[in-house]
Amino acid sequence: MEGGEWRNSIISQLQARNKYETGAFQDIISFQSRLFDNVNTLKNENLQLTLINERIKYSNADSVISSGAVGATEKIQSLEQKILAQQEELTSLHRRRGESAQQIINLNTRVHDLEKQLQNKDVVISENTAVIASLRAEIQMYENNMAELQGLNQVLRDEHQALQIAFAAIEDKLRKAQEENRTLVERLIKYKSKDADKMNEENEHFLKKKSDKVRKELEEAARESGSRSSADSPGSSSEDKTIDAMPYFATVLPTKVALKFDAHDGEVNAVKWSPTDRIVATGGADRKVKLWDVSKSVIENKGNLVGSNAGVMSVDFDSTGTYIVGASNDFASRVWTVADQRLRHSLTGHSGKVMAAKFLGESTKVITGSHDRTLKIWDLRSKSCTETKFVGSSCNDLVTSDGAGSTIISGHFDKTIRFWDIRTEMSGNHIMLQGKVTSLDLNRDSNYLLACVRDDTIQLIDLRMNTIVRSFSHESFKVGCDWSRAAFGPGGRLLAVGSADGAVFVWNTHSGRLEVILKDHSLAVTAVSWHPQSGLLASVDRGKRALIWGDL
Repeated sequence: MEGGEWRNSIISQLQARNKYETGAFQDIISFQSRLFDNVNTLKNENLQLTLINERIKYSNADSVISSGAVGATEKIQSLEQKILAQQEELTSLHRRRGESAQQIINLNTRVHDLEKQLQNKDVVISENTAVIASLRAEIQMYENNMAELQGLNQVLRDEHQALQIAFAAIEDKLRKAQEENRTLVERLIKYKSKDADKMNEENEHFLKKKSDKVRKELEEAARESGSRSSADSPGSSSEDKTIDAMPYFATVLPTKVALKFDAHDGEVNAVKWSPTDRIVATGGADRKVKLWDVSKSVIENKGNLVGSNAGVMSVDFDSTGTYIVGASNDFASRVWTVADQRLRHSLTGHSGKVMAAKFLGESTKVITGSHDRTLKIWDLRSKSCTETKFVGSSCNDLVTSDGAGSTIISGHFDKTIRFWDIRTEMSGNHIMLQGKVTSLDLNRDSNYLLACVRDDTIQLIDLRMNTIVRSFSHESFKVGCDWSRAAFGPGGRLLAVGSADGAVFVWNTHSGRLEVILKDHSLAVTAVSWHPQSGLLASVDRGKRALIWGDL
């Protein structure tokens, strides 16, 4: 309906313009018609005069000659002049007629052009009308969408405000829970310290009783020998001093293989003892973490922890032995519960192989180090990454230096050990070594750091002074891979590390003396781990073999 009104309006305007423009030529057209009439009249008159002239010439030729030639000649001349004038007028009229005809042709051509323009404009008007209608429909649709989006936006704002209020309340609860957890951790550390002191007292008491027993036996032997008692007495005193001065680790120095078994279907990359039970965990290239129980003096498979899509490079228990975390080459880490062997969390977010994963002070936080040159801190309660630290080099191993997990130490491909405070963004300080760092380990009081270096040395670092206090090496000791793991013994007086030739080297950290070389592996030893109470030593190699050293 609206398009028809536009068409009628345009047609009426064009008709008015046509009437206005052709009105100026109306007089010319009328004059042209009159000229045609005058031309016809003059043609008739000329024809009549021509006839009269001829009749006069033939009928009165004789009379003109005889009676009045002069008067007839004058009349003839006047008629000829009149004819000439009429012919000239006729010629001018013909000329004017031609000009008028040309003007009419031009006007007709212009009228045709205007009609074509009108038709084109009618087509354009119809197309524009359709476009206007579609645009109006589109505008209406957008207005409806905008109204819906405004309503949805208001709902989201309300939900956001409600979530902010809930988040504030949850954050307050989290803060209180963290404070309570910190208190509980401190209490746990105190209790563990007391347990350690008690164990040390028991060990001292045991050694004292053993020393007293040896002394008594020597005295009895001296009394019985009679004449030899004077020679035996000084030796007895020297041996007593040696036993009293001998540290506790000498009684648990592993010298023989207690158990030997095939742990995985391929290379074994990691090994770790449970802090509470005689259970050892291994991680291998077959994408599994396996739990082995040695409490009955025989090896027993307690379960296989599955879920990884590539080889497992590191395993670690939490402080209670309830959870275990494994780092994998599939760019992820996973957390299982030991009791039911169920996969609880998958920590994905790295863009490179994850080489190390450790619990960060408590069982609800995990830190991972990767080849993508980042460290990531994970909160298992929210199942998300809470912080990413860009370390500048591939991370091969990491440890946490206090019970609360506030300080992180990482070893890197660029021969650097870096120290991090989780409360700040940047690295606190660093120590440069002579080779790539393959592993890190802390002693029980976190005063000394053990670093295995690719230049075939083991570096002992005093964290109180941030200096290297001792370096361990041997002509036959070679670091077998970039993830070769060294470990402190239970009391920190021994360290063990595997070599590329399949041997396990055990050094005394106080004297620097090589205590023993354990040989039973046929391929490079990748990782070792000491049991925290019994002093058993577990070692694994690149040929699927695992060994338990010591007395069960």
